[in-house]
Amino acid sequence: MLNIVILAAGQGKRMQSSRPKVLHTIAGRAMLSHVLDGARALEADAIVVVVGHGAEQVQQAFTQERDLQFVRQEPQLGTGHAVLQTVAQLKEDGRDDVTIVLYGDVPLVQTATLRALLAARQNGLAVLTEVLPDPTGYGRIVRDANGQVCAIVEHKDATPAQRAINEVNTGIIAAPTAHLKTWLAQLTNNNAQGEYYLTDIIDLAVRAGLTVNVAQPSAAYETLGVNSRAQQAQLERLWQLELARRQLDAGVTLADPARIDVRGRLVCEQDVFIDIGCVFEGDVKLAQGVQVGAHCVLRNVSIGAGTRIEPFSHLEQAVVGAEAKIGPYARLRPGAALADRTHVGNFVEIKNARLGIESKANHLAYIGDADIGERVNIGAGTITCNYDGVNKHRTVIEDDAFIGSDTQLVAPVRVGRGATLGAGTTLTRDAPADKLTVSRAKQVTIEGWKRPVKKV
Repeated sequence: MLNIVILAAGQGKRMQSSRPKVLHTIAGRAMLSHVLDGARALEADAIVVVVGHGAEQVQQAFTQERDLQFVRQEPQLGTGHAVLQTVAQLKEDGRDDVTIVLYGDVPLVQTATLRALLAARQNGLAVLTEVLPDPTGYGRIVRDANGQVCAIVEHKDATPAQRAINEVNTGIIAAPTAHLKTWLAQLTNNNAQGEYYLTDIIDLAVRAGLTVNVAQPSAAYETLGVNSRAQQAQLERLWQLELARRQLDAGVTLADPARIDVRGRLVCEQDVFIDIGCVFEGDVKLAQGVQVGAHCVLRNVSIGAGTRIEPFSHLEQAVVGAEAKIGPYARLRPGAALADRTHVGNFVEIKNARLGIESKANHLAYIGDADIGERVNIGAGTITCNYDGVNKHRTVIEDDAFIGSDTQLVAPVRVGRGATLGAGTTLTRDAPADKLTVSRAKQVTIEGWKRPVKKV
């Protein structure tokens, strides 16, 4: 059986935050969420999260995730002490039981690397290591005369000769569960920090006659931890560059791979173009040939093939069909659904409304709680007056209607098929099909009127 233990009890003082460190984000998601993704990809039989500082906040953030078990480490006496708290939750059935230890502030270990770690174990113990040009601060991998790993020595406890070693411990291990339980009970805190080091199980494994093997990550960012805002920012940029590389490999053109932010799941078909400064949040799907202009924000949207989104547009929980044109400076709010070949222009806001095929609102309009048919023209300055101060009401505009500029449609109201509303109309009753409806005050000219002048 496979157990995964995630250490998430640290305070993270250098973050200078009241929020627990593992809830700080990389790519828009809590660091602990990234670690859980890797754990779940391995189909673990048990996932145990060790919490301490801010335990209530961490558990509350993941209260809907029923596959997790939380245990508390109070006080925090080191990594070995943290894993010791999970012993009762570790599952065994006698058939090659193994436990992997991960860290909530080392968020980007990839599934392929964890699988390589499991493969390297070979029924013994496996440690994820890395070779660094400057290993300062890391525990060193000490090998015997035959090149076998025999110990891990923390930097503060290392001799000058050991500090010269540049193969370091990442802290991530895969160990036989039964042995791990035994070793955890044997740990001591006889070291410079006065803590119970998880790394001391390496020496215990060697004494038990088990082979200690190593695996290494395919990318340096996988084992980088976050202990400060600066490290968080550094890892964010490294991960965004990796996400950009994956989009390039999938056939997406990025105007500048260093100026894109993906804070969720971005799925692009071939020949998508994304200009600089765009932010993608939640689940975003861009079909073939979509073009996204500079400085757009897309959150939980689906965009049809060939659609062009002009710069500075903001789309949230919206669906857009094929060959549409959105923006610049357009805003699609939750519930906006645009059919093929629709046009939504600059400073147009659409909320909880549907636009039919080839309908357009090219500038300065608000369409809320509305059903717009096909080939409808919405003139500049038009608004649907959908809110009476308590309730929302719908506006229905049927196919081929023409709505003149500066029109107010006071919902609930219906505009019939092929109807025309004259500019400046305030519509409070249904407009019949195929007819012109106008609502205006009579125009008058006041003879002899003089414009006021400023008093001296």
